[in-house]
Amino acid sequence: MPLADPDMKRMRNLYLAVPGILALVAISTTALSHLNVKSDERHLSFYHTHTGKRLDIVYARNGDYVPSALNEINRFLFDFRTGDVAEIEPELLDLIYDVRAALRSDGTYHVISAYRSPKTNKMLRNRSQNSGVARKSQHLLGKAIDVRLEGVKTRDLRDQALVMRRGGVGYYAKSDFVHMDTGRVRSW
Repeated sequence: MPLADPDMKRMRNLYLAVPGILALVAISTTALSHLNVKSDERHLSFYHTHTGKRLDIVYARNGDYVPSALNEINRFLFDFRTGDVAEIEPELLDLIYDVRAALRSDGTYHVISAYRSPKTNKMLRNRSQNSGVARKSQHLLGKAIDVRLEGVKTRDLRDQALVMRRGGVGYYAKSDFVHMDTGRVRSW
């Protein structure tokens, strides 16, 4: 028996079309996810003031750290005086990423110091008459970095790091850099 009512015909056509529309939506969603369209990526850019080298890297993706990127960062943030490499704590990378994001910057971090070997730390302590370089520095543990952020005043960088309350923050106005670490909350 044919449907005489035009509304019934439209309902039947819509009913038949729904599975096809849902299939297209599922395919489109899957395709977009494979294209990695603005997935949750954490990206940092570094310029090492002592070696002149640069590193532009995605160190985390979709909530997971990228092991090969962390290894590359470890090698980049090495003790440039001795050549020693150590593991940089990923939470330190998250801290500097979050500070930069809070400042609405995508600038490059200019690295003055990151990992420091015991030999370098001792030499710096002796040179500075034991002031300004901690005997048990967080740099020794790969938990500290001394930086400037391109396009941001160091005092603004310091202020934002202080607001985060996620570790130690030191401000060195004369040398124009900020120390950030993931140790206990303190400032100087």
